[in-house]
Order: sequence, then structure tokens, then C-alpha cells
Amino acid sequence: MTSKSGDVIFLLYLLFAMFKSTFGKNSVFEIDKDATSKGYPRDSLSNFTEFARNYGYKAEEHTVITEDGYILSVFRIPKGKNCRGRIRQPPVLLMHGLLQSSDSWLDAGPSAGLAFLISDACYDLWVGNVRGTYYGRRNVRLNPDTDAQFWNFDTHDMGKLDVPAIIDYMLNETGSSKLNYVGFSQGARIFYIMCSETSGYCDKIIVFINLAPAARLKYTSSMPILLVIPFFVLTEPLLSSPRELEVFQKGGVIQKAASFLCKDNILAGTVCRVGLTLYNSYDPGSILTQTIRVLFGHFPAGTSFRNLAFYGQNVVSGKFQKYDYGPSKNVEVYGTVQPPLYNLNRTNIPVVLIYGENDVLVDSKDVQWLSTQLPNLIESYQVRRLAWTHLDNCYSQYTNVTIFPKIHEYLQKYSKDGSV
Repeated sequence: MTSKSGDVIFLLYLLFAMFKSTFGKNSVFEIDKDATSKGYPRDSLSNFTEFARNYGYKAEEHTVITEDGYILSVFRIPKGKNCRGRIRQPPVLLMHGLLQSSDSWLDAGPSAGLAFLISDACYDLWVGNVRGTYYGRRNVRLNPDTDAQFWNFDTHDMGKLDVPAIIDYMLNETGSSKLNYVGFSQGARIFYIMCSETSGYCDKIIVFINLAPAARLKYTSSMPILLVIPFFVLTEPLLSSPRELEVFQKGGVIQKAASFLCKDNILAGTVCRVGLTLYNSYDPGSILTQTIRVLFGHFPAGTSFRNLAFYGQNVVSGKFQKYDYGPSKNVEVYGTVQPPLYNLNRTNIPVVLIYGENDVLVDSKDVQWLSTQLPNLIESYQVRRLAWTHLDNCYSQYTNVTIFPKIHEYLQKYSKDGSV
């Protein structure tokens, strides 16, 4: 390591340590719930089951335990409030993106949130969560507040361990032999990892519907992301305590400050909207101000520092490959100097890609590249709204006319009517 690069790493680590010391989870920056909760939208203070019930939907909470002991809350809407027919089979699993949770599928409300729309179309809907979110912050052996090992994970572990555990649980509970899968961004990424790294689980899915799949990230152009990436990549090896290794958690300074500021209608429609635009690109009028007020009650939802470093490595390398430990440890772990690529050819089930041309996080060129790597691609669909952004997939008021018809088309094609 050169002296110059060492100085950069030290400076980044110093800045990070100062930030965590001043604004970390246990800082004096607290929101007094009794004093301030009146200004918050009810939905922003609701968990998944409460949020669903706010609009007359019956939701269940289920507990899934992974092979390595992570305890994940998974939610089910067995029948949508507006479903007037028989429930279609098989069940559907809907998976969220990076720094999100299952709540992101409700935040746009019953007219646009995909959890509402899919369940109303008479599908037995299950909504998953991964380790590190506030719905996945438990382990049978490890304490996330005191055991650094709890945070030693990235999307590789989510794909290899979290998704298979959820699939097995769903199939056992429903008696179905297979299911359909809808994954957004990271939710699609971990599916490809599952197919690459496990045996048999890909075959338990009938159709895999991708929304802005975050596999290869070579052309990511979000400036805030590109500016922060070197920090995570360079600093991650220097961290050791749980307080440092957990990032962007619900209840942390960023989420609490955003939730507090964005509950105000004027600030939500101006300052908070600009913040989303800088990160996500601009689609005028797509995300309602009310949705912005609600979503920051649930976003960011938390992950590990290592996971963000892993994303950063993939952006820098321009490859969809495993975690890079450095040449010597790569040889020890993988038997090669360079980390192996994930095997996309093993995702041999029917795949649908849905993407937007204005997505600066998962660029259309990366989606087009992905389409050339898949052995059973049945459609690559560009959203007709030219301004469609990454987060529009979750939060846009227009999901019911932009992406849901295509999702419904393929869920219906690969489903059949079952019992009520």
C-alpha cells in the first residue's frame, strides 16, 4: 500500500469515526415520541401488519430462521381486500431493495403500493425481509449490539441463506411445490446469487420477475453513490465494533432526522424531494408528497457496512462477482487471485426484466447486458414512462399503470386458480 493511499484510508476512517461518535445510534440526537408524534403520518409510524390493517387488509407476521441463525420477519397478505375471485396458485414472494424493508411495498398506499396491488389481484402474497433490516436484526446466537460477527454479511449471504430459508418456509406453510418471485434491485440480485450458489432452489420458482435488477453495476451514475463508494470500499477492513458495522439503521440519525423533517408537508415536497432526486434522478410528479412523508418512517431500514462495501467493489470492478478479499485471501477462499463471477447461466427458469431508461442506479445498459447472459429470458421490458427512476418501482403513484400490468401479466400466465 502506498503512503498516499494509506493517508486516504486513514482520513476516511477518521471522518467515519467522528461521524459515528457524534451522530451514532446512541447519540443525544433523539426524537421524543410523546412530544412530536402528532405531526407524523399514521402510516409512517406503522409496521407492516399495522399499515395493512390501516386500509382494511389482513396481514400475518411469520418468523423464518436461516441456517446460520438469523431470525427474519416475513409478512403475508393471504387475500387482498379487493380480491373478488379465487386465490391463484402458486404463492408469490415479493422482495425489497437495498436499505429497504417489506414496508416499502406499502408506502405508496393502496392505490399504488405493489403489496396492495398484487394481493388485490387475488395472489397469496408473501413479502420478505433480509438480515440487517429492522425486521432481520435478530439471531439465535448473536447479539447485533455486542457481537461484530452479526454484521459480517453481504448480499452473498442473503442469496445463499436468507432467500432459500424463506422459500422453504413458504412452501411448507402453503403446501405448494413452487412459487413465483418478484424482486426489486437487491431483491433480484440475491435471487441470481441463490441460483448460482445453491442447488435445487432455482427450480422451486416458476417465473422470476425482475424490477431494476442490481446484478452488474458497471454504469451506475448516481453522483452521491459514486462519491461515497470509495469510503465504504477503503474503510470496511478497518472496522471492528458492531456500532461501526451497522449502517443506515432505522432509529439511526439519518433515518430519524429524515423522518422528523419530512413529516412536514412543505419540507417533504421541497427539501426531501430534492434529496431523493439527487440520489435517484428526477421524475416530476411521480412520487406524491404524502408518500415521501410516509416512506422516511421506514427508510433507510439498515444493513451492514460490509454489504455496502461489496456493492462498491462491484461498481468499481464493473463485474457481478463475489467479495474481493485481496489477492492472498482470495486464493485461500476461492483458489484464485481474482474473485469468481456469479454464474448467471444457472438461472435457467423463465425470467422477465423490467427497467427504466432514467434509472441512474441500475442503468439500462447493465440490464441489457444481463439480458444477454440469461438462458431463459422471456421478455426485457422498458417502462414506457421515459422519466421512470429506480425508486419509482416502489413509490410512484403510477405503478398501477406502468409496471403492475406487466407483473400481473406474467404472474397470471404462470399461475392457476386455486381454492378461495
